[in-house]
Amino acid sequence: MKEKLQAIREKAIEKIKSCDNLDKLNEIRVAYLGKKGELTEVLKGMKDVAAEERPKVGAMVNDTRTAIEEKLEEIKNNLANAAREAKLKKEVIDVTLPAKRNIVGHSHPNTVALEEVERIFVGMGYEVVEGPEVEYDYYNFEALNIPANHPAKDEQDTFYINSNIVLRTQTSSTQVHEMEKGRIPIRMIAPGRVFRSDEVDATHSPSFHQVEGLVIDKNITFSDLKGTLAVFAKELFGEQTKVKFRPHHFPFTEPSAEMDVSCFKCGGKGCRFCKDSGWIEILGCGMVHPHVLEMSGIDPEEYTGFAFGIGLERIALLKYEIDDMRLLYENDIRFLNQF
Repeated sequence: MKEKLQAIREKAIEKIKSCDNLDKLNEIRVAYLGKKGELTEVLKGMKDVAAEERPKVGAMVNDTRTAIEEKLEEIKNNLANAAREAKLKKEVIDVTLPAKRNIVGHSHPNTVALEEVERIFVGMGYEVVEGPEVEYDYYNFEALNIPANHPAKDEQDTFYINSNIVLRTQTSSTQVHEMEKGRIPIRMIAPGRVFRSDEVDATHSPSFHQVEGLVIDKNITFSDLKGTLAVFAKELFGEQTKVKFRPHHFPFTEPSAEMDVSCFKCGGKGCRFCKDSGWIEILGCGMVHPHVLEMSGIDPEEYTGFAFGIGLERIALLKYEIDDMRLLYENDIRFLNQF
């Protein structure tokens, strides 16, 4: 029995020493110490050993088990340490190498243009106001002096949800909501998305953005309107910018005008950008029609005001010299990365 246990011990330790991975090591443990292992089989044969010899043989079996278990634990630790070292060498990080560059997003050209417009008017004491994109016909048309038979109400230009509700065609409807509150004086701009049934091309889209402005107070004149928009143009396009007002017609303002700015590319001399005219149309404006004031509960004998509407995409196209409005919405990373 002594020679048999010695042989089992030597053979097991030799196999353990030559083991090169943890899976094989576990197989050796099962082969010698498992329920059907060689050392376990020896223990099962203890019943055939004489009673007086059993303590001695039991001690020898325990010594053999202890020796095998100690060698298993030693080799297991060695293999685990070696595996950890190999993993660390494989995953080593050279901190002197440049880091991976994170791709960080940035503001869209429309957003940049809007922030600039808001900065200018907030600096002049205006409040930024928002209104609903799905609007009642009354606020979008009637309250702005556009009667039922007006061409602007034709379904070719307006998206109708039903006979009484539309997708707003202009942010001027937000002005009506503010005037109805009766909190005068009013100095506000209303940026937002608007919708018109237009074909998509370089200068038109069924969905675009406007920035509408409104001032209501006592003794407001057209001179106040001209001075305000002249300051706006100089802040936006440069101190040398000049403005020019041309008579026009809008149902909700009287008198009405369109404002041009001197071409900031050629300084008004004439170039391809301004089509050799020296001027670029930038917005529509005018004094708020007395009937519009009356419908919103404001006395036109006591209060006057002016309004203006700016196409945000037009500002972005001019400011960044973009010649096709569709580029703003195609999400081409090559284009957007330029801003």
